[in-house]
Amino acid sequence: MAEPHVVSALAKKRAELSGDIETTQAKLRQMILDLESLDKTLLMFDPDYRIETIRPKAFRPPEDWSKRGEMTRIILGILRQATEPMTSSDIAVQLIAERALDQTDAKLQRLMTKRVGVALRGMRDRDVARSKAGPGMSVLWELAK
Repeated sequence: MAEPHVVSALAKKRAELSGDIETTQAKLRQMILDLESLDKTLLMFDPDYRIETIRPKAFRPPEDWSKRGEMTRIILGILRQATEPMTSSDIAVQLIAERALDQTDAKLQRLMTKRVGVALRGMRDRDVARSKAGPGMSVLWELAK
């Protein structure tokens, strides 16, 4: 027999996924209409142009989304506003939110936590930030005074 809370959670997840699919399909329809309009405009300027020769250009995000120093500036801003020392994971969560990235992506969360840790260790080496032992195996970070 199915547990009612499991069934309701699965139904809720299905509704969210179904809504995401509808939104994506609507965006796709609009993109197709935009592409058709662009093709028509292109043919107005050159009726003999072979549109099928234009190869699609896939979007490839750069290896490192941030410009040089951007992550450090954001981390410093987060630490300045912090009322108490923070873990690199907590800082990464705020950084992801500030950069408007997908906050539900666990892989991105792990990657950003690692990058934040590297940046913080560099700041510690330059006496900009300091670390201290936190609860369990965690390390807490704060600005050096």
